[in-house]
Amino acid sequence: MVGVGSRYESEKLAGISHFLEHMMFKGTVKRPTTLDISSTLDAVGGEYNAATGKDVTLYYAKVGADKTDLALDVISDLFLNSKIDAEEIEREKGTIIQELNMYEDNPRAIVSDLFEQLLYPQNPLGRDIIGYKKTIRSFKRNDFVNYMKKFYVANDTVVCVAGKFPEKKMLSQIKKIFAPMEKRQKPKLIKVSDSQDKPQVKLRFKKTDQTHLVLGTRAYSLNHPDRFSLGLLSIILGGNMSSRLFMEVRERRGLAYSVFTTMAAFDDCGYLAAQAGVDHGKVDLTIKTILDEFQKIAHESVNQEELQKAKDFLKGKSVMSLESSDEVSMFFIDQELKRKKVLTPEQVFKKIDAVTAGDIKRIAQKIFWKDGLNLAIIGPHRDAKKFQKLLKL
Repeated sequence: MVGVGSRYESEKLAGISHFLEHMMFKGTVKRPTTLDISSTLDAVGGEYNAATGKDVTLYYAKVGADKTDLALDVISDLFLNSKIDAEEIEREKGTIIQELNMYEDNPRAIVSDLFEQLLYPQNPLGRDIIGYKKTIRSFKRNDFVNYMKKFYVANDTVVCVAGKFPEKKMLSQIKKIFAPMEKRQKPKLIKVSDSQDKPQVKLRFKKTDQTHLVLGTRAYSLNHPDRFSLGLLSIILGGNMSSRLFMEVRERRGLAYSVFTTMAAFDDCGYLAAQAGVDHGKVDLTIKTILDEFQKIAHESVNQEELQKAKDFLKGKSVMSLESSDEVSMFFIDQELKRKKVLTPEQVFKKIDAVTAGDIKRIAQKIFWKDGLNLAIIGPHRDAKKFQKLLKL
């Protein structure tokens, strides 16, 4: 994992982090083609892929324990020695534009991007990770080479291995393989101005079978001390099938099939939001219902039973995920790169257990206020003022 993603890009280079991730699988000196890379790991039943976020890019492989050296060799090879071939760049432009088109045809997926555009309109954080068609088409080989020199640096890269392997030998191998990487101070990101003085609405007109909406508010940054309380608040509101929004929006009122809460946290900001897909004629009622639940949790303390269920749910999900070596790796690599302090699962659970009903009410009152509301909608709607009037707490 390297600590760079789309929020580090200039407008001219929008989408280059994601494009570069694709190019890493297009061939190295040792493995000249995509097939040479993929067939090596396919031959041992390996799972492998990459992902680009707003502030990180990740490359991974998961294999049987007896093939660990092979996985390390392949992932380090593509990370350190990719050719970034000019002809492959031109060919991949078409693939990425089709990926962009695929997302555009999925309003349920892109409505959260629209929500982030609303929150961070003057910052790269509000831009879609994939970039624009015009920037995707414009990239040349030197753009990738220069971008890697700036951001793919030793002091902002973490290698994590989880599973069954000889630790001392693995550490020695990693140090040797990654020794050529240079240390360099990477350019600083443009911080978000996270203030707001009135409710905001952003519509994208689209002829859809459902209206997709995200309704939420600004919350806490990545290392905020109340992040564990916020996580429990999110679960109580819409984190599972016994959550308040699921029961009220879906089960009691039949307004949506899918309704849930989502959280995002970055170095300097974050948010909590509810998302749903509803009938075009039921949008107003859905918004009012979600706002009612926001208000209830801000003014009425959750009872101990509900709070304990949320804690047990969060810890149970964590325990189950940590049965898998790739999830163990993600748990630690994410903290090593982005958190101020690396916590063990046991330490995280203690933080969760320490949250009180008073903490939930306190942060709910802080984040759920009428002038801090934000609403993003994709569907056949054009009247933003109508929705603006609904945003009251």
